[in-house]
Amino acid sequence: MPIRIANDLPVKKILEAENIFVMDEDRAMTQDIRPLSILILNLMPLKEDTELQLMRSLSNTPLQVNITLIRTDSYESKHVEKNHMERFYTTFEEIKDKKYDGLIITGAPVEQLEFEDVEYWKELTEIMDWSERNVTSTLHICWGAQAGLYYRYGIPKIQLPEKISGVYKHYTFHKKTPLVRGFDDSFLVPQSRYTGVRREDIQANEHLEIVSDSNQTGPYLIIGDGGKNIFVTGHPEYDTLTLDLEYKRDMGRGLNPNIPENYYPDDNPENPPIKSWRCHANTLYTNWLNYYVYQNTPYEWSEKTGNNHMLEKQG
Repeated sequence: MPIRIANDLPVKKILEAENIFVMDEDRAMTQDIRPLSILILNLMPLKEDTELQLMRSLSNTPLQVNITLIRTDSYESKHVEKNHMERFYTTFEEIKDKKYDGLIITGAPVEQLEFEDVEYWKELTEIMDWSERNVTSTLHICWGAQAGLYYRYGIPKIQLPEKISGVYKHYTFHKKTPLVRGFDDSFLVPQSRYTGVRREDIQANEHLEIVSDSNQTGPYLIIGDGGKNIFVTGHPEYDTLTLDLEYKRDMGRGLNPNIPENYYPDDNPENPPIKSWRCHANTLYTNWLNYYVYQNTPYEWSEKTGNNHMLEKQG
């Protein structure tokens, strides 16, 4: 699948070097099709790393995807150059009159704060309210999943005895559910968090369905309202070295973190980790785009979207 991004977005060169089909704005203008419009609300501090991870994950279907990056207006990131944010990111105010086929809300390193104490919480809830009317399906990741479950369905988060960090075995239920179609009976997922959600709270809500979980880390994939909202409590998009960087960062801060579980060969941080979750991650994003976005989104949006000139739907 070609991903349409800005001509000079820095991660474009990395994606091309990995043989991922990236379509710049100039070439996309010649394509007489109706691409999917995906909005990414990037709340992670290392913006470019998250951009790269998500675009890799979105690159494995035959669908053309137009990516729009959005930032919070109420909080300014301190870990990325200001000109990068100004050049490649837009604000909610600038896109709120448009409609999008899909929205991704990323995680954020604020999970030990109460939701209402997060600096951009009011803006985030405004975006979530807007998405109910203007987005076909929203995918929430890690803290974004906890935030969405809390705000949309009243599911509280819980503090864990210690940080979960590592690569854990997960299992699927209802294997015919489109979100987990093609998954193995068990598969591996990176997890990195201090908080979680209770299985019984989700099971008690008639609007939510758990389709995958882990004996060690709890519910993993949760579908809300038939796919209008999807929650991913882990980080399938993580690169091979992301947990390694987090572990060494925490070591440098004197936090004395546990070695990430099932990550380093022989549990030795001197050994390079092996990526063991790529196929599952690719399948998850492919299934979301195909079954919950492409198959359900209206072909014709209103004039406000700027997409009404697209003439031919992709097969």
